[in-house]
Parts: sequence; C-alpha cells; structure tokens
Amino acid sequence: MTSATKINPVIFIHGMWIHATAWQPWQELFESRGYTTSAPGWPGDADTVEETRRNPDAMDDIGIADIVEHYAKLIGSPETKPILVGHSFGGLIAQELLAGGWAAAAVALEPAGIKGVKALPLAQLRSAFPVLGNPGNRHRAVSLSSKQFKYAFGNTISDEESDELHEAWSIPGAGLPLFQVASANFSRHSEATVDTHLAHRGPLLLTSGTHDHVVPLKVTNEVFTMYQDGPADTEFHLFEGRGHSLTIDSGWKDVAEVALEWFATKGY
Repeated sequence: MTSATKINPVIFIHGMWIHATAWQPWQELFESRGYTTSAPGWPGDADTVEETRRNPDAMDDIGIADIVEHYAKLIGSPETKPILVGHSFGGLIAQELLAGGWAAAAVALEPAGIKGVKALPLAQLRSAFPVLGNPGNRHRAVSLSSKQFKYAFGNTISDEESDELHEAWSIPGAGLPLFQVASANFSRHSEATVDTHLAHRGPLLLTSGTHDHVVPLKVTNEVFTMYQDGPADTEFHLFEGRGHSLTIDSGWKDVAEVALEWFATKGY
C-alpha cells in the first residue's frame, strides 16, 4: 500500500456491552500501518470502563438515531472522509453512516441486524434476553453477568479468557437499540433501517463468525442478500469457528488483518 492510500482516518465504533478502549490494540496495529485512528464512545459512555460502570444512567434512552447523529457530528465535513470499522451494533451504525455519506468505506464485523431481516435464531434470543426479557429495560442500560457474557461473547473461548474479557471491557449497554432492532419490521420508520440499494456509497465488507450467538451467521447472510439487489460494492467474509468476542479475544489480530487487507484492496 502506498502512502497515498493511507490518508483516510479510521474510526472504530464499538457495540453493546464493550467499552471503546477495547479498540486500543486495533488502533496500535492500524497506526503501525500508517493510519490515523480514533475510537470515540457512544453518547453516555465515560472515558473509562470503571467510570461507565459507575454511571449507567447516562445511557438511558440512548437510541440508534442518537448514536448515528453522535458519530456524524464527530466526523463533521472533512476534506477526506474516514473509513469505519464497527463491531456488532457498531457495525449497524457504520452501515448507516456509510449510507448517509459520512464515510468512504466500512467494515461491519458481526453487525446487528437491520430492518428487513426475518431470521431470529434461538441463540440470538438467548443472548438478548437479559435486556429484552424485561420491557422496562427499553429505557435503561443493562449489564451482563460473567455467565451471560460467556454465552453471548465467549462461547468459543475458555471460561478463564471469557471472564478476563468481561472484567476488562464489559460495560452496561443501552437497552433501547436492542428493542429498536427487535421491533424494526413492525415499525414504518425504524431507526434500524439502512438503504441497501444505494448506488452512490463507498464499499462495505460484512463479516460473520460461524459460532456467533449475538448476531448469528443466518442474520448476516440475510443482510448480505439484501445488499445484493443494489449496485454498490458489498462483500462478505466468514470467520470459521469464531464467536462474538472475535474483536477482543486472543485471535483479534487475525480479524484486524482481514480488515486491513480489504481496505488495501479498495485503495484506502
């Protein structure tokens, strides 16, 4: 890759239950390849894991549109648009920002499902139950226990590693976005809507882990199929044997290298 292809800054967008500082190893790797990076948290996130855990009320009633607007304001109107890497709900936000013209390209790692997805695998329901199981959680942030985290994120790694990741990076997650995705197909103006038929947007890479419980492969396959009806550049990558922890567990670098290589093939 030449220096001319490294001018787009990279913005990392985290998903539910994981703090933005978990992107630090990714930032260091991307910066070693010549990129400038940032990993802003969602609205309501504090600067550290500990502060965010102490103040979960700051994320009450934070929805998808609030998060998209938050990142759009951070991006502004730069001469050079950023490229995005989003995980889980961050992958959905990255798709919305790309469709809205805020970014040059995006990698959506195991992205939360968008409006139009009909698949609802049991593993996904079980992963989301700590939030969706109580309608009152729509308006507040919810934490995962280490056991819940193990099922949702750490099902392909050891108990010890899962517990370490839970302790290091897990934060309360705003409940509203999960309710918005769960009800997207019943809402005419759902905030989980993404225009998958845009002709004028940058390239998008969707990825899935074969053992993901939070966003199972079947869900991402449906999203990819929706994009196939449009003319814009959309590709898919499968991570065999990987679960939802793939951005933070011991195999994170293999995932990051896929994103780096894909950006390089697209000239970024």
